[in-house]
Amino acid sequence: MSMDRRAALKKAAILGTLAAAGCSEEKPSADLPARPSRPTGPADWNALERGLDGTLIRPSDAAYAQARRLFIPRYDGSRPAGVAYCETPQDVSECIAFATLRRMPVAVRCGGHSYAGWSTGPGLVIDVSPMDTVKLDGGRAAVGAGTRLIDLYAGLAEHGVSVPAGSCPTVGVAGLTLGGGIGVTSRAYGLACDALESVQVVTADGRLLTCDADQNKDLFWACRGGGGGNFGAAVSFTFRTHEAGDVTPFSVRWPWPDAADVIRGWQRWAPAAPDEVWTGLHLDTQPAQATPSIEVIGVALGDATGHMDALTAATGADPSSSTAQTRPHLDAMKFMGGCAGQTVEQCHGQGTLPGQHPNGAFPRTDYAGKSHIAYKPLPDAAINALLDRFGKGNGVQNRSVLMDAMGGAMARIGPGDTAFPHRKALFCVQYLAPDDAWLRATHAAMEPSMGGAAYVNYLDPDLKGWASAYYGPNLDRLRKTKAAHDPERLFHFPQAL
Repeated sequence: MSMDRRAALKKAAILGTLAAAGCSEEKPSADLPARPSRPTGPADWNALERGLDGTLIRPSDAAYAQARRLFIPRYDGSRPAGVAYCETPQDVSECIAFATLRRMPVAVRCGGHSYAGWSTGPGLVIDVSPMDTVKLDGGRAAVGAGTRLIDLYAGLAEHGVSVPAGSCPTVGVAGLTLGGGIGVTSRAYGLACDALESVQVVTADGRLLTCDADQNKDLFWACRGGGGGNFGAAVSFTFRTHEAGDVTPFSVRWPWPDAADVIRGWQRWAPAAPDEVWTGLHLDTQPAQATPSIEVIGVALGDATGHMDALTAATGADPSSSTAQTRPHLDAMKFMGGCAGQTVEQCHGQGTLPGQHPNGAFPRTDYAGKSHIAYKPLPDAAINALLDRFGKGNGVQNRSVLMDAMGGAMARIGPGDTAFPHRKALFCVQYLAPDDAWLRATHAAMEPSMGGAAYVNYLDPDLKGWASAYYGPNLDRLRKTKAAHDPERLFHFPQAL
């Protein structure tokens, strides 16, 4: 049966169900009709499989071991009842109808990078990876929700444009954007969600809603920083693009004894630096290192020399080494994402499922994460406490604290203009390690100086007061939006709104 014929039959069946239920057809989109609040879905797994244009993978299938895995190996024990690789919004609607009928939990997945593992679960995983097209029309890019960042950058680089996004090449566009989207060009162009002009979302009642500044405005607002998986399954995005010429990634390293001076100087300089330069300060330990390392990495839209000199002057410490190299935009994004010199295909995870590539070489990494959003500089006591944490069990495991400069274009949007509230912050702090005990102790040591704010894209299952930490003054409006579009909480996980 052809795909067009199959889709037509599916649509006719849905319309017939609506007519039998006495529902009038609402048309938020020409592609997908409205469903009643409790959609009638496939009665069993075989019926669901027949109704999908995409692929349903069950525990008995050979591909199941690969399909159930996320990016972070510690969640390899998860065993969903099924993984549906959805090729169309209709597939997503079909999955929602099935899960609603069976009262089955659902998880929406793209790149599978959820720090807490909440892009999987015991029920049905709705994976949007097959919807991965990138199309440019004038100054706007239509991007499927399953697109990986490396494919977004590569697809737009052909036209000499880009959008502000993240760095890890295998991260999905959907999760990044819905949580805000801090990236290495955000000081120049804003967050990923700031470039978003519209988003299409399949909601809990099975409808496909187009959300922008004129229609479904509450949901559009919420999708710009309100967190992935809260309000529905996003299936496509339209971004405003910017020209993307050569940029200059750079790095400056100092001896570890100068770490306190470097942190003090960087946190004064970086958030107020010119918009065209972004920097991140990295503290790291590795098993092979005798001492921890401190490094500032950055991206400058033009020449980096002046910015590196200003940074060094701000720290008052002499670097042990520095590097800078101007590169084409795509090459720079590969470099910042950890796959410099590799092909686009190699910057994927290895495999044959959607979102992967047979020649993929990007490794999975085991870690847990926590975060803070800093609204004021760290006092000396906090800096000393942080550095002391790197003396605890040094050389045993990979441990990192990453501080990403904010300010610039991110700060020129009001905290309530989008759902992302942290517009006046100085920098974002990310704690990463495979060692949960070290992470908890390090986060706790910094909490008194940070004020409790955190970044929703770095989900932290231990975080107390998570709702206020992620969403601040936007929390009440987000909860109202959730109640309006998912009153029965089909889209649910431990920190769902």
